[in-house]
Amino acid sequence: MSSFVGVIVSDQWLHSQFTQVELRSLKSKFISIKNQNGKVTVGDLPPSMSKLKAFSDKLNEEEIRRVLEESNSDFTNEIDFEGFLRMYLDLHNRATEKVGNSKHSSSFLKATTTTLLHTINDSEKASYVAHVNSYLRDDPFLKQFLPIDPSSNALFDLAKDGVLLCKLINVAVPGTIDERAINTKRVLNPWERNENHTLCLNSAKAIGCTVVNIGTQDLIEGRPHLLLGLISQIIKIQLLADLNLRKTPQLVELVEDNNDVEELMGLAPEKVLLKWMNFHLKKAGYEKTVTNFSSDVKDGEAYAYLLNVLAPEHCSPATLGAKDATERANLILDHAERMDCKRYISPKDIVEGSPNLNLAFVAQIFHQRNGLSTDNKNISFAEMMTDDELISREERCFRLWINSLGIASYVNNLFEDVRNGWILLEVLDKVSPGSVNWKQATRPPIRMPFRKVENCNQVVGIGKQLKLSLVNVAGNDFVQGNKKLILAFLWQLMRFNMLQLLKNLRSRSQGKEFSDADILTWANKKVKHSGRTSQMESFKDKNLSSGLFFLELLSAVEPRVVNWNLVTKGESDEEKKLNATYIISVSRKLGCSIFLLPEDIMEVNQKMILTLTASIMYWSLQQPVDEQLSPSPAASSRGASPEPSIDATPSPAATAFSDGSPSPSIHGTPSLDFSTTPSSSPGLPLNGSFSNDATAPPEASPSPSLSGDEGSSLAAEVSNMTIDDADSDSTTSVPLVDDAASDTATSTPQVEKEGTQLQSEL
Repeated sequence: MSSFVGVIVSDQWLHSQFTQVELRSLKSKFISIKNQNGKVTVGDLPPSMSKLKAFSDKLNEEEIRRVLEESNSDFTNEIDFEGFLRMYLDLHNRATEKVGNSKHSSSFLKATTTTLLHTINDSEKASYVAHVNSYLRDDPFLKQFLPIDPSSNALFDLAKDGVLLCKLINVAVPGTIDERAINTKRVLNPWERNENHTLCLNSAKAIGCTVVNIGTQDLIEGRPHLLLGLISQIIKIQLLADLNLRKTPQLVELVEDNNDVEELMGLAPEKVLLKWMNFHLKKAGYEKTVTNFSSDVKDGEAYAYLLNVLAPEHCSPATLGAKDATERANLILDHAERMDCKRYISPKDIVEGSPNLNLAFVAQIFHQRNGLSTDNKNISFAEMMTDDELISREERCFRLWINSLGIASYVNNLFEDVRNGWILLEVLDKVSPGSVNWKQATRPPIRMPFRKVENCNQVVGIGKQLKLSLVNVAGNDFVQGNKKLILAFLWQLMRFNMLQLLKNLRSRSQGKEFSDADILTWANKKVKHSGRTSQMESFKDKNLSSGLFFLELLSAVEPRVVNWNLVTKGESDEEKKLNATYIISVSRKLGCSIFLLPEDIMEVNQKMILTLTASIMYWSLQQPVDEQLSPSPAASSRGASPEPSIDATPSPAATAFSDGSPSPSIHGTPSLDFSTTPSSSPGLPLNGSFSNDATAPPEASPSPSLSGDEGSSLAAEVSNMTIDDADSDSTTSVPLVDDAASDTATSTPQVEKEGTQLQSEL
């Protein structure tokens, strides 16, 4: 099988300005223009560039033409791909200068890993290295590589195998990844390395990371700016995890009455942290209000007051009396050290107003000593607002799903954030582009209640057009925050998107609708075809709680992915949980973007079971037709016997993959990632822009060599589920090939066939 080679740019500086996701998308755009005109000239660029989302709302066609005229006197000159990239960079700089930086949020939850003209912050790097050294120093596998020297590039080198990032995710949100699924060997082959990064990126989404324009190939290359961006989000999610009423009910002390509690619940974690900081500053007599973690804390006065009120026993009069900002910053950090707060920050970072490091510093102070009452009478009210477990799990699932779509807004609290209707409209616009009439929608902040109702009424209207079940549902139900109704609506929307994705893979279905029964039939036939006997009666089948059926299904679609030495019989609750956690991690390692929890499998939550099955199905149907029909003898042998342990010597088939295996990206894996939709379908969302919601290509994980002995059609597996290669591959948002390296481990068609399909995405 041919190895994966990304888009290669000979100019190393130019190559470093883009991720592989961006390069593939721009390569497709370039070839599309070339196919239309026979060659690409400077004059061909203005109409094409003006349609890219990166420029569409910043530069019009005439402005792009004027910019290009400044550096190109002859518009008939033919340009190559590298020239095309340089012009793209020039236009990107002009667009940025025109709009300024007002649109770039400082919030880490919405911070994208922008690669154009990137810089590396050495202070942040040193702080993240210190965090890694502190939290992972006792890890059985990583301790042989720690501590990391912050002055070297050891952090990036160590992250290339994916183990470090997976372990860091588990530190941030314990239990996210089943560590048995991580490939932990001193030397990993490309297949194992790619699996680790795929597992990492899908798991990062599952804890709430928003990562744009990054794929496993970028992590394999160890791109510093992308790694730091991802590590930054993981660490900050860990530091801000307790800044909500569910984890810290004492936070109700920050509001004066119960009417403000709902507002508090809807705040982003960093906003809650600012509210907490100002609460204590007001008690300490500090007259200013801190509105950010940058300019408002540069002089150090706010920190001095905060630490004095939280830990008066370590108070030093010299801190407030210091006239020099750097001297005061040193005294502040000495005070924090006596409180046992980890020093994420240096005096220089305080004086220069580093937002990320100041945020981390304040979060650490909160964890160490929040200064809130433990017997406040309002705490009982906060505890009363805690949802039951099932509602909490579904809220989490839909919140993460929405955030994975790449919409402009970020959901912190599902039930509060959707009440004005705006986020629901954004989701509908992704699931069914063009369905929203934005002229009749009101953007937050919305002060007039009837405007919220108008937004939600449009949501209901579009939902009915999509044939969702919304009997006796009105927009005001969303405004009032009806939790069960919100969950029911989002489930229908998620299922609609899921079935549309699968429908568009059925190239010969002639528009036939896809149903839950089709997914059930496919799963059963797939397992039966692999030679196993397990069957799923329905998505409510209690026998599914053991997890064995899904492990057999995963093994059927990819024999190498399941290590049967780690599978239990699934008889006791403990064994069921071990299997369930392993299923989730193995699915993500394969390339499935899923948001369920082990409890959903153990309790056989019908909705989550359906999404899991559909996600595996979607990944499988992305593979070449002949590979889905009949495994080679070697693959059959592997599927029929226990797989070697993770630390065992890799099989010849596994080692056959050279470095740079296909890399499913965080927003474009060949999975049921609802943010990735067939570009051939006008009724589904497209996530291909570089400005906000770029979708990485659905790069399939390498599959074993398979014979075509039974290549008659996919009807052997599922009735009417045949796949035409060209049509099924039109679902990829970005082709994977470079002119000089067109061999991939997936069934990607020639990039020339797909070039025109990416124009709308870019």
